[in-house]
Amino acid sequence: MIELGLADGSLIDELMELTAQSLGHLEIQEHFNVIKEIGRGKYGKVLLVTHRFRGTPMALKVMPKTSTKLQGFLREYCISLHLSCHPCIVGLFGIAFQSNEHYCFAQELIIGRDLFAVIQPKVGIPESSVKRCVLQVASALEFIHSHGLVHRDVKPENILLLDSHCSQVKLADFGLAQKKGTMIRFITGTLPYMAPELCSVALLEGQKEVTAPPLSVEPSLDTWAFGVVIFCILTGYFPWEHCMDSDDFYQEFADWCRMEERSNAEEDIPPLWKRFTPEAMEMFGKLLALDAGKRCSVGDVRELCGLNTHKQVMIMSPRYIGIWLKENKNVLNSDAEFMTSQVSFYPSSLIFQ
Repeated sequence: MIELGLADGSLIDELMELTAQSLGHLEIQEHFNVIKEIGRGKYGKVLLVTHRFRGTPMALKVMPKTSTKLQGFLREYCISLHLSCHPCIVGLFGIAFQSNEHYCFAQELIIGRDLFAVIQPKVGIPESSVKRCVLQVASALEFIHSHGLVHRDVKPENILLLDSHCSQVKLADFGLAQKKGTMIRFITGTLPYMAPELCSVALLEGQKEVTAPPLSVEPSLDTWAFGVVIFCILTGYFPWEHCMDSDDFYQEFADWCRMEERSNAEEDIPPLWKRFTPEAMEMFGKLLALDAGKRCSVGDVRELCGLNTHKQVMIMSPRYIGIWLKENKNVLNSDAEFMTSQVSFYPSSLIFQ
């Protein structure tokens, strides 16, 4: 019997092959009206466009050929397309093409801001919004993992909001997504969201090679990143800069995790974590277990957060997420100021200082 993840992995490979064979050659200006740029990053940029013939508004992701390999583009597009049926994952139009200088694909246009832009430094966001956000992101990640895939870039900048209360959120950007079990030999740089085992294969400044063995891509990488995101949106700052021995804040947390019988007594909890209840610390202890094999799944978050009533458990499935969003459409449509506000983009390293 073929496992679901293995079947999905083969399907992604087939989608990539078929897309490569049918990838048309178009020039953006001939087929789309470019209204403005709405995002930019290492990958390239995102343009707000309308289709010249149908008038459909879209978010067009544009990646320069000089810095984007065709296989990487095909992987991101096909994984995004495969998963876009989930209500908490950004949808795709099934439009992919190349121009003389770029690879492009069209996404659902999200009018709003990302989660990162609404976090108040050293404050975070209201706990009620945190719970709504966590439920939906957990549902999206659980769906991704059930298809044998790992997002690998879970962070507030990749969580898009349709309103300021987090009544509806969507997970975006599958540029780093991989099939479960893919081997990573090294990565460049580190981020606060990276798990300790991922930092072990980081190629740091001045290094020519990584001495650690290759790392298998597993859902536990997303679980760790999700735990750090929850900490950030509750507090408005990072728990550490990176999960390495040189980071004192990480070492304090790691020492607490390594206690034979982990204590939630206030005197034993690291200073940055003293604000949390024992129940919250239990949740963080499971999401951020140092041993990747002992981390809980993202689907366990609903119980760890105390969100274990019958209705809330149902919300975790794509079907019931959709029903719940329809029931809350008045809330979603009431935040006109948020929907028309100017989107801001900040470097992650600055906003939490």
